Amino acid sequence: MRLPSVPLRPRARVRSPGFLVALTLLTVTVVAAQESRSPTFTIKPLALPGAKGLVMLDYLAYDHTSGRVWVPAANTGSVDVIDAETDAIQRVEGFSVAQVALRGKLRPMGPSSVAIGDGVVYVGSRADSKICIIDGSTLKLGECIAFAPPSAGIAAAPDGLIYIAATRELWVTSGAPPIGIPAADRSIKILSAARPTKLTPAGRIPLPGSAEGYAVDNVHGRFYTNLEETGQTLAIDVRRRAVVSTWRSCDDPSGVAVDGTRGFVFVACSDHVMVLDTAHEGRVVGSVPTGAGVDNIDYSEDTGLLYAAAADTGQLTIARIDENGKPTVLALLPTTRGARSVVAGRNGSAYLIDPLGGRILKVEPE
Repeated sequence: MRLPSVPLRPRARVRSPGFLVALTLLTVTVVAAQESRSPTFTIKPLALPGAKGLVMLDYLAYDHTSGRVWVPAANTGSVDVIDAETDAIQRVEGFSVAQVALRGKLRPMGPSSVAIGDGVVYVGSRADSKICIIDGSTLKLGECIAFAPPSAGIAAAPDGLIYIAATRELWVTSGAPPIGIPAADRSIKILSAARPTKLTPAGRIPLPGSAEGYAVDNVHGRFYTNLEETGQTLAIDVRRRAVVSTWRSCDDPSGVAVDGTRGFVFVACSDHVMVLDTAHEGRVVGSVPTGAGVDNIDYSEDTGLLYAAAADTGQLTIARIDENGKPTVLALLPTTRGARSVVAGRNGSAYLIDPLGGRILKVEPE
């Protein structure tokens, strides 16, 4: 979780990576490396309903089964659901919004994290430290459970949520390490989702630091996360609930993604992404520069494409990963300042958060 930058005035056109994306559909010819012809992508801004300027956006998720993008839009008190085919947006309302102390100031907080479960969607909120359940088909808001006392603040509130299909569990991290708020309880808390609509406490995994970022390899039963305080990346056996590998990655790791088929783990650092080989003790086999301000990254095993958005430079890097884990930059797209988290969709598409504009940026190849 990283704070959005100071808002800029919107511009009519994109003139450099540091300016805002145009309000209408853009066709961007991207810079390609080792390609005889440059691929072309479109960037379509999707305004979030109820947004009036800045929207506190952090995590988002793509549901490959339904073709929907789930966006917790914190200070609007809703979770916005985007149809990937039509771009229509539906709101799931009823979430609390509260002023929460952050770096000495009160800021409006609300739903901020999301995980796709078995027919349901789980949403964590920093406003009241609850986790709520939404029916994945009807979009009806169901039960909410207390994760921590609201008075404990962001350090105890849910940060990242991820559903572990192999064990039918929801794993939850807390705190906000990238902005200097370590987790109050340095562990991964586990909730049983054996009954998808009924979460119950099921244990915890103690860690030597605050977990930041996450990815799961359901084929091999491995969960990956970073410890920002120590610059390490951990591999956890989801069935044994035990750390099985600890690798040195970079000084400030944040997002994580995984290629479970070929055994590569991608770690977001401040201005680049590292590729670690899980079969060879986490050896670094590749790296790709991204520009400064990278947070949550994503990888599509279907296309072999890695996506990393840089908030400070306003740029999305798309890289192809070969059989040896070597990345080749396929495209550099100008986005907007503050766009720092991305999820991969179908057929090479991707979705980025634009907190300053209260929008989601949809990227598609032509």
